[in-house]
Amino acid sequence: MWLCTLLPAFLGCHSMFALPGPRAWMLPRHSPCFDRPGDVMVGGSFSILRFSKGTLSDFSAPPAGLQASSVSMWGYRVAQSFVFAIEEINRSAHLLPNLTLGFSIRNSGDSVHGALHEMVGFLTGQEEPIPNYTCQHGSPQVALVGDTRSLLSVSMARLLGLYKFPQVSYSSTLPSLSDKIQFPSFLRTLTSDLTSSCAVTQLIIHFQWSWVIILAHDDDFGQEASSLATQVLSPAGVCIESHLHVPSHQSLEKTEEIVQRMQKCTAKVVLAFLSNSNFQLILYGLLGVLVSGQVWVSKDTLHMALALTIPGISQVLHSTFGLLYHSSRAIGFSEFLAHLHPSQTPEDMFIKKFWEFTFDCTWPHQNITVTEGAQLCSGNESLKNKQHPFPEVSKIDAAYTAVYCIAHALHDMIACGHQDEKGADSLDFQPWQLLHALRKVHFKAPDGSEVLFDVNGDLVTKFDIFQGRKTPEGIFHLVHIGMIDPQASSSNKMMVHLKEHLQVSCLNLEMTHPRVPTSACSESCLPGFSQVSQPGAPHCCFGCTPCSEGHFADQTDMKRCLLCPKEQYSSHTRDRCLPRTEIFLAFEEPLGFTLALVALFLSGLAVLVLGVFLKHRETPVVRANNRTLSYLLLTSLSLCALCALLFLGRPTVTTCLLRQTTFAVVFTVAVSSVLAKTLTVVLAFRVTRPGGRIQVCLNPGASTSVVFIASSIQVVLCGVWLAISPPFPDRDMVSEPQHIVIQCHEGSGATFFCMLGYLGFLAGGTFSVAFLARGLPDVFNETKFLTFSMLLFCSVWMAFLPLYHSARGKSTVAVEIFSILASTAGLLGGIFIPKCYIILMKPEKNTFAWLRQGHQAQQDRQ
Repeated sequence: MWLCTLLPAFLGCHSMFALPGPRAWMLPRHSPCFDRPGDVMVGGSFSILRFSKGTLSDFSAPPAGLQASSVSMWGYRVAQSFVFAIEEINRSAHLLPNLTLGFSIRNSGDSVHGALHEMVGFLTGQEEPIPNYTCQHGSPQVALVGDTRSLLSVSMARLLGLYKFPQVSYSSTLPSLSDKIQFPSFLRTLTSDLTSSCAVTQLIIHFQWSWVIILAHDDDFGQEASSLATQVLSPAGVCIESHLHVPSHQSLEKTEEIVQRMQKCTAKVVLAFLSNSNFQLILYGLLGVLVSGQVWVSKDTLHMALALTIPGISQVLHSTFGLLYHSSRAIGFSEFLAHLHPSQTPEDMFIKKFWEFTFDCTWPHQNITVTEGAQLCSGNESLKNKQHPFPEVSKIDAAYTAVYCIAHALHDMIACGHQDEKGADSLDFQPWQLLHALRKVHFKAPDGSEVLFDVNGDLVTKFDIFQGRKTPEGIFHLVHIGMIDPQASSSNKMMVHLKEHLQVSCLNLEMTHPRVPTSACSESCLPGFSQVSQPGAPHCCFGCTPCSEGHFADQTDMKRCLLCPKEQYSSHTRDRCLPRTEIFLAFEEPLGFTLALVALFLSGLAVLVLGVFLKHRETPVVRANNRTLSYLLLTSLSLCALCALLFLGRPTVTTCLLRQTTFAVVFTVAVSSVLAKTLTVVLAFRVTRPGGRIQVCLNPGASTSVVFIASSIQVVLCGVWLAISPPFPDRDMVSEPQHIVIQCHEGSGATFFCMLGYLGFLAGGTFSVAFLARGLPDVFNETKFLTFSMLLFCSVWMAFLPLYHSARGKSTVAVEIFSILASTAGLLGGIFIPKCYIILMKPEKNTFAWLRQGHQAQQDRQ
């Protein structure tokens, strides 16, 4: 037999069992078990009866058997799920129809030596296993289910792995058991601690808790789990306020130290990687200090369930979250348990002890004297009302899936035997053959759930999310709120699915679900603000600063504000971008309409004055100082007023080309006309003899030449400007944040300023000449009016420059139109209104007689 070589190899590694003779095993004689025969045997190792440590052998005397100190209510119920699954499979007409499964349930006593003793006993068929010998001649053993704790499963897996004997655990989660080099024959119907630890970190990320405390054991698992949590949480923006390591052995002094450190922490969320006992011990310690409103998160929902039973725990906990691996449900198992009775299964050597502990009674035994007042078990008790605490998370049917995996692997292996033309009843196979089929098993359990193993022998499963909610009375109850699917993942991120009616409340915990507080180092930055890091603090501790103009932040806790597209602007609250509207100085708006009316009025006024001059062209007032220049000046002033209309309305290519050039040319004509009139007055008083050079310059043609030459220079400059880089319609995105200003871009700035500079030079020269000639005698005060009008003209355009450069958007156009109209009004009013006054209101002064009389009066004064 293969076991004859297996035992010496194992005993060589574990010398504590290698004592000679009958003293070789420090284990109880005649251990209780629960056997049922079948064509093949499936072993089950469960921690049902726990033994007191005081009865363990100290090697000074032969072991006399261990006394049971307690019964694991959970362990016995799990063992019954093992029985329930086998009975269900034996009744099935589709799964192993020609094969009956037998079983042998053994009690490991929650100890390594107990687990090894019962395992070897199952494999050899002996109550007192003897090395190198087996009396097993009955049905072959095909697999072993168990055990509960990882420490027990590791020792069993090292032995069974030597000969590839299949072992399926229902509760061992040690990560190293996924190593198929060390444990080639080990599989389990749940995931490893590292997978569940990774899943619980995804819960932290999904609920947007950014400031957490990690509580972990100081053993290998605690350090590995906390390190994994840090590696996952840190890139997701979660900060760990404190890593607290709890000793595996309970220490009151260390617990008080941890509680004091937790009291100083500000994080509201505690991520725990602890055993049940330490989990409860820390919570008991927190009850005595001023710590409240915490949310505890664990990879084990049973931790949560046990914690919620602590009296007054609502003072500390605000809520709890835990994970439970999603496995097949044993439909009808509750009814099966409810109908259990010792009389139905006399071969069950554990049920009477379980009955005594469950109903707090004692079975009458012939050799045991019952103490007075003790309650006797009548057998009429019922398990219907003795439900295990927290049935939704306690997994009392944990062994159910393991048995079905073995059954399906047997079924597949036998089916392969049929294809290989072996006998239908042939059970001649090696353990490794079943192990091969077990690794590849893939089926749907009776409840419809899919069952398969990954390459490491771990069950491919999902995690149910349970929340411990507190009622207004301070009582907690567990509620299933969603699921985590490790398979539907992108890169290293698992998918978290919450129930629809809980999704909003869990994500917006502070607003719509007040039972669950947020946990952050700093208050969230609202939309419209961005985070500002604080020197020396973790990245989760930050300040908030409002977004600047043109930027926005549409989410909370944004690292930086985003730039709005050019076609949009940021809202007043800086939390979104709004579309910009196109604006320009339109005729329809009040300002544009008013400026247009003023322009038309001034143009009409100039035309009206021109009409008056034409009607009275033979009068002294009109004929004085070259009436041709007056006609030209009035015409240019009318055009100056009209050219302001080119600046109104939506700019087009045509209006952009015409507005500045027309303005420059007509104003040059106007200013040069004023210059010619001023020169005429100055030269008239310098004539010393008739026919001289100065007399020639007083001819009407000479004055007109001045206007023509000055205007031609401006026309050339404008032509060069249009040829090099003409103006064009443009969209100004900068001047007004909320609008797009449609304007004319001036093209070449140099030629544009040359044009303006020439006009300014001409205006400055005209004003200088007029100013110098202001004192010359003149009956109609022509020089004084010319000086005054040019003073107005220059003052307007001197004020225009700073206003134009400080204005933004369409205001720049309004400033330029206003300057055009003001300077036009200044020239028109300063030069021609006084003359019109004389022509229309004082006609007696508009005669040659009055003119001669005025000259005579001037000579007398001189």
